[in-house]
Amino acid sequence: MNHPRRLQILQAIVEDYVHFREPVGSKALVDRHRLGVSSATVRNDMAALEEEGLITAPHTSSGRIPTDKGYRTFVDQIAAVKPLSGPERRAIQRLLDDAADIDDVMERTVRLLAQLTQQVAVVQYPHASGVTVRHVEVVDLGAGRVLVVLIPTNGRVAQRVVVLRTPLEESQLLELRARVLAAVVGRSLTAVPDALAVMAAGTAPPLQPAAAAVGEAVGALAAGGAEHRMVMAGTANLARATGDFHLSIGPVLEALEEQVVMLRLLSEMEQDARGVAVRIGTENAEGPLSEAAVVATGYGPQSKVGVVGPMRMDYPSTMAAVRAVARYLSRILGG
Repeated sequence: MNHPRRLQILQAIVEDYVHFREPVGSKALVDRHRLGVSSATVRNDMAALEEEGLITAPHTSSGRIPTDKGYRTFVDQIAAVKPLSGPERRAIQRLLDDAADIDDVMERTVRLLAQLTQQVAVVQYPHASGVTVRHVEVVDLGAGRVLVVLIPTNGRVAQRVVVLRTPLEESQLLELRARVLAAVVGRSLTAVPDALAVMAAGTAPPLQPAAAAVGEAVGALAAGGAEHRMVMAGTANLARATGDFHLSIGPVLEALEEQVVMLRLLSEMEQDARGVAVRIGTENAEGPLSEAAVVATGYGPQSKVGVVGPMRMDYPSTMAAVRAVARYLSRILGG
C-alpha cells in the first residue's frame, strides 16, 4: 500500500479489533490513536480501505473489521519480528531444558506455545529423513526373551521384547548384536528394515530364526520412529474463539485432529526473511482452515512448529513466540 496514513489506520483497526473483539468505528480510532486527522478524514480513509477490500462491515454494524486481505497487508508490513522479553525467554529455556526425553520435549513445547499465544499449538516430531541409528542394544531377559532397544540420533528411544523360538547362548547373543549393529548403525531409519532383512538372510542357519525375529523388531521400531508425527495442545483456546468462525469450529478441530492434513500444510509453508511463515484465511488450501490463520516456522533440518487460531490474532506476539520456541527446539535437539 502506497498510502501511509491509510496503512496506519488499517494497523489501528487490526490492533483494536484483536484487542477489543468488536468492530471498529472512526470515532474510536480518533479517540484511541494519535492519527492527527479528523474523524471525517478517518471515515474517508476507511471508505477507501473498504473499497480496496481490506476492511468490511459485518452485518449492520457501523464499525469495520479486517478482511483476509487486510490481515495479510498488516502482517506484510511487520518489518521484523520483535524478540521476546527476558522473562519469557528464560521461562522457555527453563521449561525445555528440564525435559526428560524427546516425547517430553514435544509435549512441553506445545503446552508452552499454547500458553504463550493463547492459540492451538502444533509441533512436528523431528523429521526422520535426517535421523539415523546411533545404537542398538540387545539384552538377554532369560527364558528365550530379549529386549531390543533402538536409539536414533533424534533421541527418541524405542524398545520391544522379542520372544525367540530357542534361547541363545551368550556367544550367540553377542554375535547377533554385532550383526545388527553392523547392519544399521549410521543408516537412516527408513533404510533399517531392508538392511536388517538382508542381514537376516545372510545369517547362518543356527542363528537365522533369532536374527529374523530381532531384525523384524528393530525394523518395526525404526518404521515407527520414521512416521511423521505431530503433537498438539490448546484446543480449549480455539473453543473460546467460536465467535470468530462464521460456521463452526468443528471443521477446524477435525483438520487439526487429521494429522495428515496439518502435516501437509506445515510442509508447504515456507518461512520468509523474518524467519516465520503466515497463512491467513483463504490462503490455506484446506477448506476447513479457510477462516483460520496459521503461523509456523522450521526447527532442526526439516521439521515445523506453529500455531493455529482465528484470523483475529495478535500476529506480532504470535510470530515472536513461534520463532523463539523454534530456536530453543533447534538448540536442544542439536538441529
